[in-house]
Amino acid sequence: VQQSAAAISEESNVLLDDARSLYEAISALPTTRLFPGNWFGAAFGLLAILSLVGLLVTLSRDQRRRTQDAELQNMRNQKAIQQLLDEIIPIAEGDLTINPTVSEEYTGAIADSISYTVDELRTLVGTINETSVQVSAAAQETQATAMHLAEAAEHQAQQISSSSAKISEIALSIDEVSKNSAESADVAQRSVQIAAKGADVVRQTIHGMDNIRDQIQETSKRIKRLGESSQEIGSIVELINDIAEQTNILALNAAIQAASAGEAGRGFAVVADEVQRLAERSSNATRRIETLVQTIQSDTNEAVSSMEQTTSEVVAGARLAEDAGLALGEIEKVSTDLSDLIQNISSAARQQSAAATNITATMNSIQEITSQTSHGANQTAESIGNLAQLAADMRRSVAKFKLPG
Repeated sequence: VQQSAAAISEESNVLLDDARSLYEAISALPTTRLFPGNWFGAAFGLLAILSLVGLLVTLSRDQRRRTQDAELQNMRNQKAIQQLLDEIIPIAEGDLTINPTVSEEYTGAIADSISYTVDELRTLVGTINETSVQVSAAAQETQATAMHLAEAAEHQAQQISSSSAKISEIALSIDEVSKNSAESADVAQRSVQIAAKGADVVRQTIHGMDNIRDQIQETSKRIKRLGESSQEIGSIVELINDIAEQTNILALNAAIQAASAGEAGRGFAVVADEVQRLAERSSNATRRIETLVQTIQSDTNEAVSSMEQTTSEVVAGARLAEDAGLALGEIEKVSTDLSDLIQNISSAARQQSAAATNITATMNSIQEITSQTSHGANQTAESIGNLAQLAADMRRSVAKFKLPG
């Protein structure tokens, strides 16, 4: 504005100098005769000179008036410019409470433009102040959040590292469990095979014991029949014994009769003696047979009793063998189920081991991302700190401006 005012003042001075030069040039025009030797020409020349002089006088007066008006206008312009300069110098120094005087003078449009500019500058400075305060507060809060985020990310990275190590240990443990499960599955499978073999052996044992039971029962039946035959033999022996006794009685009677007959009955007495001896021998043999038969019957009864007890024990053993077979069947079934379960556990353990390995890889990736996040948060905090510093610098840069109210 000062440069524009100085240029206007300089142009006004040049215009005034040009007007003065024109006046001096007109005043210095020659007044010699234009048409010498001719009165007409002289008169015409005189008239022309007078007209020219009048014109020059009129022009001189107009020029003088214009010059005075220009000087007066120049003085008013200089005064308005000086007043405008006096008003905008504080504005240039940062005092935005001043409003330039808008008049109808030469500087009115300039003052109006400056006033508009000052209003816009007030709004801009106020906005910058408010924005810088808000940016500073937001930057501080965001910086604190970024620092907290960086610390949390660092702590999370440490926890993830620890968790990754633990998961690796778990993966190793799961591998060991998988190996042990596979070995247990093999053992269970062998148990199933052994139980199956045991069940076959028990079934064969049951079959053998059934055969033994059948044979014992058949033998018991035969011994019973032998006892019955011994009883029949005893009855026959009793009958023979009765016959021997009767024969002995008959022989005794015959001997008595022979003795009564005297010499005639001597031969008959010899026969009676022989019959009596035979009867006694038969009686003795019968008693021995009876004793043997009683012994046979006693042994037969004991054998029958023993066979019945053996049969009961065989039956009980067969039942126990059946129970053992059922138990082995249950053991086989349980072992099969256990083998399947252990195989499922082994398969699940392998899957869990693979999943744990994948989780470890994922945790490592997350740890790397978390480390990058922590580094980025630190850089963000640093950038936000720089932003806060810039906001403070911006606020200090507009602090010299003085706003109204």
